[in-house]
Amino acid sequence: MNEVNIIGLDLAKNIFQVHGAGADGSVVFRRKLSRAQLLKFLSVQPPCVVAMEACASAHHWGRAISDLGHEVRLIPPAYVKPFVKRQKK
Repeated sequence: MNEVNIIGLDLAKNIFQVHGAGADGSVVFRRKLSRAQLLKFLSVQPPCVVAMEACASAHHWGRAISDLGHEVRLIPPAYVKPFVKRQKK
């Protein structure tokens, strides 16, 4: 299994989508995690870049995730839009 270089995180109310990618861009994992599972899951991952859309709760999660040793990057919503494959319903 490839080692994770970047984790993409889609924040929501209850279930978060987590996508891990390797150095070559290959998919390492895709998971749905609840609020309670998120920090437990990220604590066992090697230190890497965690990218998420800047929203109301992103700063809270960013501080909690950076305390685990990860580098957090907040992306403006205008730059996230090209990555959306379909609309949420």
